[in-house]
Amino acid sequence: MGPENGEGFSHLKAMMQRHKIPTVFLEKQEFSQHIPNVNLTDGNGALIDNHAGVLYVDRALRAVQRVFQSSGGVIKDGEKVIDITPGAVVTVTTGSGVYGGGESSDHSGTLGHHSTHTGLPLLLKVVKISVCYWKEKIPGTYSVGQRFPCFIEMEPEEGEYDIYGLPSNEYPGLMKVTPDRNFVLDSHSTYGNTIIGAGFSGHGFKFGPIIGKLLSQLAMGQVPSYDLSPFRIQHFQSCQIVTLNPRAYNYIHLI
Repeated sequence: MGPENGEGFSHLKAMMQRHKIPTVFLEKQEFSQHIPNVNLTDGNGALIDNHAGVLYVDRALRAVQRVFQSSGGVIKDGEKVIDITPGAVVTVTTGSGVYGGGESSDHSGTLGHHSTHTGLPLLLKVVKISVCYWKEKIPGTYSVGQRFPCFIEMEPEEGEYDIYGLPSNEYPGLMKVTPDRNFVLDSHSTYGNTIIGAGFSGHGFKFGPIIGKLLSQLAMGQVPSYDLSPFRIQHFQSCQIVTLNPRAYNYIHLI
């Protein structure tokens, strides 16, 4: 949902059409007929992707961890990253030990703290992401069974961030609402064996499989499968700020 003539909404609409994603466009007067209990602001339109859905995070994480462990991976859970020292051997210090490897893939919520140690030319802004569960006044009103969708409101009139939410599903009687921003995927400009993926700010989970693939390709010196120019560090230097989510999972992969 967003201003029909807004830059973000128009770009998203054109992108979905270009990639032939099955999409229905609804104007204000049509919207409430399809999506109950929600009204569009004057001048706003809505794009509906009929093939979208909800990921069950806990189940997905357990599945990924099982595959990782079956391939010989070891999960170090609950270890706070204290420092990252770049060099021919990348050293990562946590609250429980020191690890070293030839390649380091950092996709953590700690990049803001460690950027000064690694010499990254970024001004970083850590943003607290509010995850809110709203209780339904009438049970079932905002449930999947009532066709209430996952949604994102782009360019809201008030507030700096887009707002997105999920229907009442895993927690009956409650629906989830939170803001989001973009992320960084790149290798360090000076220390090429340090690969960075960060700033997912609440909306990165659904990209997990492709993010993992891209970071592994960067770490192995391969050409990425997709164009990463929108997510390169150099791209963000023009705007000077990258938002990070302090609630994000912290993963450091050493190869």
